[in-house]
Amino acid sequence: MRLHQVLMARGIGGGIIGCTTAYYLTRHPKFDPALHVITLLEAAPSLASGASGKAGGLLALWAHPSSIVPLSYKLHAELAAEHNGAQKWGYRKLTCGAIEATVSSKKIEQLQSSKDDGKAWEKLPKQDAAAKELLSSSQVPEGLDWFDRDVINGYAEMGVPGSTETAQVHPYHFTTSMAELARSGGADTRTNAKVTKIKSSANGVQGVEYLDRETNETKEIGDVTDIIVAAGPWTGRVLPRAKVEGLRAHSVVYDADVSPFAIFTDIELPSGFVPEHRAKMGQKRKHKGRVDPEIYARPFGEVYACGEPDTAVALPDTAEQVEFDEAQCDDIISYISTVSPVLGAAPIKAKQACYLPQHMRFGQESGPLIGQTTVPGLWVASGHTCWGIQNGPGTGKLMSEFVFDGEAKSADIRKLDPRRFKV
Repeated sequence: MRLHQVLMARGIGGGIIGCTTAYYLTRHPKFDPALHVITLLEAAPSLASGASGKAGGLLALWAHPSSIVPLSYKLHAELAAEHNGAQKWGYRKLTCGAIEATVSSKKIEQLQSSKDDGKAWEKLPKQDAAAKELLSSSQVPEGLDWFDRDVINGYAEMGVPGSTETAQVHPYHFTTSMAELARSGGADTRTNAKVTKIKSSANGVQGVEYLDRETNETKEIGDVTDIIVAAGPWTGRVLPRAKVEGLRAHSVVYDADVSPFAIFTDIELPSGFVPEHRAKMGQKRKHKGRVDPEIYARPFGEVYACGEPDTAVALPDTAEQVEFDEAQCDDIISYISTVSPVLGAAPIKAKQACYLPQHMRFGQESGPLIGQTTVPGLWVASGHTCWGIQNGPGTGKLMSEFVFDGEAKSADIRKLDPRRFKV
């Protein structure tokens, strides 16, 4: 009997989509380790080395796309309950809100000012119009004691106050835990295995070639039944017609133990504001008007903050080659210090960057691709932008249903069908 051989073909990244898919394949009722072989190929030396290890870890019922969010949010809670997620990967509910703040020149009078026009601040695609409508004006919570209340003009809570519409995980611990659970369930994970070619015919997939980066040998896995491309921002390298590309985003991690809030900011800076680190270098670059870094208190005694995306540096070949711009990370630190003295004094654990996977059509982001391609047995699960951690479990479960049942049973995701775009 021919083995049912499923390849989790990740060109780069060993990220949350690949790891949760491998997990749910091994947990599917039809999975039989005597008949089924599941292999996850990871190009980097370690798993979760891309966005899945450097994301914020925010989970929300108001995320998007709406076709998959409720399923995935529910699965996060179930996974945490089944596998002790609170301790292993920091699963917890938390309050999410937005603040508007005005920072006066007096607050930052030690900084130099400039009259040159600044670069417009670009937002990460975290909040869409539907999410913003859920914001309800309210008083600043007493527990949010790590912000300077003197600069806050307004506070709004996301969703119904006191509801359970927002939660979080530590993304690195969650991703690696899913990988370990997949391995314990029978999946094989191979790192330093960079996929270089997908072999297929009119009848379907045949196998893949990959570069073993430890030996520099080209190896092949043949006689496969299914290949799932879940390569995050590198999906377009493995499967060009998917048109999934990377958008770089910077973030910093503070060593700080604060109350559990996820905060979207809208900070009005004084005219002529120049971050101190840039002023010291004689630079006059500034952001004129408003900036909106996102700040998430996280379990395990840290705070995560991210800033604007950029397209200044092309996607490298492998995840461990991703570089960050220290000045952009310092910008985030500078802006946050104007509204949070607690974080302004906190040690920095990490400055980093990652690439978010965007599915682009006609110059616009078009949502994730999840499902069958035009080639029998070739599947794609990618393009989740900044909601990959949130939507990882839902995507993984649906992919397991596609492979073993021939259809998605847990959610209606016809609008995410890759064949709509002739992938």
